[in-house]
Amino acid sequence: MMSHEQESSAVLGNNAADELLTRLGSSISPELLVHALTHRSFAHEHPGMPNNERLEFLGDAVLELVSTETLFSLHPDMTEGSLAKMRAKAVSEEALSAIARKILQLGPYILLGHGETDSGGADKDSILCDTVESLIGAVFLEHGIEGARITVHRLIDDTLAEVATEGPALDWKTSLTVKAHGLGRGEPRYRMQVSGPEYQQVFTATVFLGEEDEALATGEGSSKRKAQLAAAQKAWNSLSQHDIKSENLNDSNNIHK
Repeated sequence: MMSHEQESSAVLGNNAADELLTRLGSSISPELLVHALTHRSFAHEHPGMPNNERLEFLGDAVLELVSTETLFSLHPDMTEGSLAKMRAKAVSEEALSAIARKILQLGPYILLGHGETDSGGADKDSILCDTVESLIGAVFLEHGIEGARITVHRLIDDTLAEVATEGPALDWKTSLTVKAHGLGRGEPRYRMQVSGPEYQQVFTATVFLGEEDEALATGEGSSKRKAQLAAAQKAWNSLSQHDIKSENLNDSNNIHK
């Protein structure tokens, strides 16, 4: 009788494992690879089988270390605050789930329980992000920090270069606060609503400035944070357009004086 790990390895298949490891740019033993790909929903249906949450915890720390030392070296003149914003964007759920889809094509490899599979878990940002981190943790266990550095650079160097050019997009909520203060408006505040079934909730954030009653923008997302970021981005763009129109009007008035 096969163990849970052997059953999972059989489901994954040697060819599939080789393809994934080629994209990852590293080798991982079959048992550890299965461990890294095992979501808690799958482990729950197979009592005694470990899930990948501890590896995810480890991989998150490794990812943050490598991204921090890279940004620190690449941008010697940047402040701590700017570096922190860049790192947060580069290792965010949004960024890592995009890496899971585009670079690793990870979804079909994740071992999920029946309920999670039926609800589209293989394409959920949160699950994809967590599995990327667990794979990094597995590489660290197998090859140490030097081997993990190679994998992390392979996965996120393009993202680190991209976020360095994003300006306000690094942190829409902070950028909105700065923009509002610069225009003499109040502090942004967010009103939240949640809709949809528990397994697929939709969060809606409406942003107001100070004590103003009129909403400035509304955004939706799969989490409170994503909804607030979407609303902040729309609000920032709205204030920027208003600022440009005001400047153009002032220029026109000055010309006709």
